[in-house]
Amino acid sequence: MLDFREPESVTRLRAQLRALIAEHIPHGFLGAFTPNAEDFALTEAFSRELGRRKLLAAAWPREYGGAGSDVWEQTAVREEMWAAHEPRGAQYMGVNWVGPAIMRHGTAQQQAQHLPAIAAGEVVWCQGFSEPGAGSDLPALRTRATKVDGGWSITGQKVWTSYARMAQWCFLLARTGPAGGRKSGITVFLMQMDQPGVQVRPIPAMLGEHHLNEVYLDNAWVPEDQVLGEVGAGWDIVSEVLGFERIGIARYARSERLLREAPRELGDRWPELPESLRERWAAALVRARQARLLAYRLVGEGAADLSPLSAAAYRIVVTTLDQEAADILMEMLGAQAVGATDHSSYFEREVEDHWRYSQSSTVASGTLEMNKQTIAKSLERE
Repeated sequence: MLDFREPESVTRLRAQLRALIAEHIPHGFLGAFTPNAEDFALTEAFSRELGRRKLLAAAWPREYGGAGSDVWEQTAVREEMWAAHEPRGAQYMGVNWVGPAIMRHGTAQQQAQHLPAIAAGEVVWCQGFSEPGAGSDLPALRTRATKVDGGWSITGQKVWTSYARMAQWCFLLARTGPAGGRKSGITVFLMQMDQPGVQVRPIPAMLGEHHLNEVYLDNAWVPEDQVLGEVGAGWDIVSEVLGFERIGIARYARSERLLREAPRELGDRWPELPESLRERWAAALVRARQARLLAYRLVGEGAADLSPLSAAAYRIVVTTLDQEAADILMEMLGAQAVGATDHSSYFEREVEDHWRYSQSSTVASGTLEMNKQTIAKSLERE
């Protein structure tokens, strides 16, 4: 039976992380991806500070820049960061799943080149998965990699690529051969973004700066030594990566914190709220706790060994919680959150920001419907 009691070492780590956030992140921070470039610069500096203290990738082996901590300390880092509007900025992608994938499947040269830089907070990665016509249906991707002297020439288009404008590297999927099946003939490439064959175009959206972009590849170059794993066998890596990705964001931590703070923030207005709304608030708090415990169960199993059913079920739970909590909080605040401005209270702006971000949560990393199909197919096989 899994013991959910928190070790003293994790409790001390949480206190350390909260003190670091209070010291380095100003009150009013709402994330890196705002029109103010200073917000992103702030998260880059904070990530390097975490890296210097071996806290950014705490559970990684020391030879790769980590602290050799256990997965529960890394889980605490995820929770504290997400609850505080992710002051690591774009680093969670490299830390949560790009790094682990390179650790498990990369060559010694790839590990030495990429892992210490990720653990130090010195590099930003983006994900070159989704394409027009191949979003949730990822095996339908059509971006093509052609073998040339010394490496690969890649042509195609990616879409929804978060952080593509500031990323130095892309974890890219492309077809390298005829598809004997929908998931065969796909290869993972580690591609440098700063090159003539890569063009990034932002997609305006209510999520804020840098979240959505189109990436056009016109004979983009990837040298032979930046192929991850075996050519044509990329889908096995992707299946593992999706497990890391889906449990790598502690969405429940922010939902739970905002819900818990609501009574204090509303003050005298709290008793005047409809009883039915306060009942929904209490139920959402219970579901936030359930989501946390489910996350701990999956962390205990190990992300790389997650069944597709477990990863999909967790994703459904945390993304629907995200939207439920956001809707309840917005209803409690009413026009004060809907019309949140720089002159609104920090809590009002937090809730409005959380609501905007939550609208995409059941689409990102596989739609709610695709995750339900994954569960149904898994149950059929059983």
